[in-house]
This record gives sequence, structure tokens and C-alpha cells, in this order.
Amino acid sequence: MKQINAYLTFNGNCREAMNFYKECIGGELLLQTIGESPMAAHMPAVLKDNILHATLTNGSTVLMGSDMVNDKGLVKGNNVSMVLDCMSIEEVRDYYDKLVVGGTADHPLEETFWGATFGDLTDKYGNHWLLNFTKEKQ
Repeated sequence: MKQINAYLTFNGNCREAMNFYKECIGGELLLQTIGESPMAAHMPAVLKDNILHATLTNGSTVLMGSDMVNDKGLVKGNNVSMVLDCMSIEEVRDYYDKLVVGGTADHPLEETFWGATFGDLTDKYGNHWLLNFTKEKQ
């Protein structure tokens, strides 16, 4: 398996959320609206500014999203989490501190029995994040 990427579905606030994630973890953000796509002619005009596809890339980390909700509507669940496996203690702290703004610190960062600094949070958009930094064995 090459890698697994998270794909998040939003209900009209994909642009806002993806810009927030860019502020938190950095990288390059590419956004395509429905109005910029070949689908524009087949969609209601009110949706033209909604995001058809967004990709945030920072190194090998890729987070994707869209405002395209299926016929059942957007149902938030607890079956999707994003995992940020960080390169340093400073990085894990920085990402945690930024992502938790407006959200909930489910488990603050702490030292674990498996030799890592680990914590999890739910961001202001209702998405769950696991943040981990595994220390080198000495």
C-alpha cells in the first residue's frame, strides 16, 4: 500500500475548514469550485462557489475535502480520524495547539507507555485528530 489519505466532506464550509487546516499544518492548498468545473452547467447556480475538490499537501501528508454531500446529507460520525505523525516534540505541540482552537482537547498531549508524545482532539468542524511523536530509542 502506497499510503492512505483522509477525505473530508463538508456542508458548504470546505473552503473555510481547509484554509484553517493550512494555517495549522502548512502546505499548499488547491481548491476547485463547482463553478470552475465542467459540472457547473448541471448544478444549481447557488452551489457555484462550493468546493468540488480540495487538496492540502505538505510533504507526504495529503488531506482532501469537498462540499459535495450525497443524497443522505452530511452525517458526522466518529469513524474517521486524521493522524498526524510528527517529526519532533515541537511540531506535535505546535499542531495540537493550533488544531484545538475552537475545538475540544479530548486528550491533551502526554507521554505514553509506547515511547511517544500523543494526544487527540476534536477540531471546531467536528473532525477528530490523533497527534503522535515517537521518540528515538536510545
